[in-house]
Amino acid sequence: MGIFNRFKTVVSSNINDLINKAENPEKMLNQLLIDMNEQMIESKKAVAMAIADEKKLEREALENKRQAEEWEKKAMLAVRAGRDDLAKEALLRKQEFEGYAAQLGTQWQAQKDSVEKLKVSLRELQGKIDEASRKKNILIARAKRAEAQDRINKTMSSLSGNKSAFDTFERMSRKVDEIEARAEAHKELEDATSGASLEKQFAQLESSGAGADALLEDLKRKMLTDDAGRGPEGGAGTP
Repeated sequence: MGIFNRFKTVVSSNINDLINKAENPEKMLNQLLIDMNEQMIESKKAVAMAIADEKKLEREALENKRQAEEWEKKAMLAVRAGRDDLAKEALLRKQEFEGYAAQLGTQWQAQKDSVEKLKVSLRELQGKIDEASRKKNILIARAKRAEAQDRINKTMSSLSGNKSAFDTFERMSRKVDEIEARAEAHKELEDATSGASLEKQFAQLESSGAGADALLEDLKRKMLTDDAGRGPEGGAGTP
């Protein structure tokens, strides 16, 4: 199980290193997943080697068991041939191989149990890495929102502490209001002046026209009066 302890140590070390460096959260999470997958590959290799050792122990145990069976057959053959001395030697060899087979069988069973535990741990680890990969985008989105909120808070704090910026905006606002008011006043004055001049010109025309008519009527009345006083021949009229 040491490979998984090493995995945890390496991953924890990388996490602490990235956090201490205050890396960008997205970059940190991506790098962390890369590290985890690399360590997962190394863990799989180690488990594969453990499985290979298990298979090797199994083969060796079976081979020693087969050798023991072969020496038993040889002992039986020697007995049939009346060679008890050879049968005894064969039985001793059989006993030797049975001892090897028993020892290897014990080691093989222990290795097999260890491999099964490693397989379970490896599957659990792979599941956690898969889950971390699925959560990565959610964590990145949360980190970006937090970063944006932090920038907003810092900006608001900076503006709140810098009254001159707000004062400048207020002065500019008042200046714009003043410019707009002057422009409106000039326009109103121009309209008023233009209208008065035009009305005055028309009033003069009307006044001059009415005076000429009156003078003309007075002249006509005067001429009628004079003509009536001179009579038919142009002299003085009869009393």
